[in-house]
Amino acid sequence: MNLDTFDDKGFVSLFDGNSLTGWHPAPRIYGTVRPGGPHLLDMFDERGIARPVEPEKHPAVWHIENGYIVGEQEEPGCGYGGYLVSDDTFADFELVLEARPDWPADTGIMLRRKRDSWEGFQVLLDHRESGGIAGFFGNGLASFSAVPFAVVSKKDAQGRIIGLTADDPATSVEPVTQEKIDRLSYAADVNDFLKVWRWDDWNEIRIRCVGALPVITTWVNGLKIAELNTETLDSPDYDPAAVLESLGNRGHLAFEVHDNDATFGEARWGTGAQCRWRNIRIKDLGETEVPA
Repeated sequence: MNLDTFDDKGFVSLFDGNSLTGWHPAPRIYGTVRPGGPHLLDMFDERGIARPVEPEKHPAVWHIENGYIVGEQEEPGCGYGGYLVSDDTFADFELVLEARPDWPADTGIMLRRKRDSWEGFQVLLDHRESGGIAGFFGNGLASFSAVPFAVVSKKDAQGRIIGLTADDPATSVEPVTQEKIDRLSYAADVNDFLKVWRWDDWNEIRIRCVGALPVITTWVNGLKIAELNTETLDSPDYDPAAVLESLGNRGHLAFEVHDNDATFGEARWGTGAQCRWRNIRIKDLGETEVPA
């Protein structure tokens, strides 16, 4: 297992350690399933899934504590999620940050996100049973899933959670299929990931995003985890031309507090769970022009 080394010159901070200057909270509201497609709430209706009740009135809570950002549900166990969105937009960049999520806390980092809707590329930080970490999901982009592996909790003899271990696709509530792995141009081995992940501690996540339809690469604590080419991605109903038209070649960053949906409930975000963020910094890599 080889860990990558990086040139950390040229980064600028996106968090001053004392305030949310440069960021704003946004509730977890939905748009279309894909550019030009049906609205997600209409699909909820078709499938008999209850719509969230006025989620726009229940954003997640974000505050500063001991020099880091804390994200949590508005009230512990309320079930409503939300985002912390960057005021600025970014095109091609390298983003580095440290995260410390509780268990279970289904969070993530959005790239090229629209300001007032949910569309964007998401780097997963699904710190929960059968969760994917540092893989990808397409919010409002045909819900594509491209992940190298999933994890579950590891317990001691008394049943206390003491770390992570590999998910078993045969018993998984959200199995990683070969199809999901094959969407990646690079996929790390879960056992290598487990060697570098720090349980109940801070973990460094690095994301490189380059191109109008970007190639997105992720690292955790120096280990390359996954790489996705969103221009050549093959997934049901995913249309790269429509995605580029919808998102353009730049967008907002965002951190997520997930809601408790009908599938996972509190297994997705536990009562009182938090995710913490610090040392958030970015390097501008220019701007790829959108083809005429």
